[in-house]
Amino acid sequence: MISYIKGIIEEVEEDKVIIDNNGIGYGIFMPQSSLELIGSGEELKIYTYLNVKEDAMQLYGFLSKEELNLFKKLIGVSGVGPKGGLSIITACPGDSLQMAIISGDAKAISKAQGIGAKTAQRIIIELKDKIDLEEVISTNPGEAVADTEIKSDAIEALIALGYSRTSAFNAVNKVDKITDDVEELLKLALKNII
Repeated sequence: MISYIKGIIEEVEEDKVIIDNNGIGYGIFMPQSSLELIGSGEELKIYTYLNVKEDAMQLYGFLSKEELNLFKKLIGVSGVGPKGGLSIITACPGDSLQMAIISGDAKAISKAQGIGAKTAQRIIIELKDKIDLEEVISTNPGEAVADTEIKSDAIEALIALGYSRTSAFNAVNKVDKITDDVEELLKLALKNII
């Protein structure tokens, strides 16, 4: 198993990167959101998943261990292969996929190429219990518990106002200003929705 590859990015293609590690060029399929952040000549560490089939060996790569772990959970769902998992992570980058799963937002997941409504529902059913809402809300590892509770309260208030959990989560996370007042956070988050 290849856990990660560290090297110089030689080329960024439409769906993968070529990374040089000690004179060997590895082609690694990556989510579009990650490919947009990468430039040729950069030194980079890519966390990988090696998929072995009868006729091919393919590497799938991610910029963080968390994203790799989410990918592994996705491909553990019946009917979701590595290409489908990559497509889902491309359609729902960052924490939006976890939020879509927690909130049961099959529409957001089925936006991924090759993923239908039934597969999206299966993903939600199988992974909903494997994702921790508090962990998703606390995107900053150094964030205090009180900050996480304030974010959670603001998200719940937006849901009570009729917004979807995914929309509420995204609106609260777009707020740049640090505040310890739920009402102020709620007002700032509403500006991101409207």
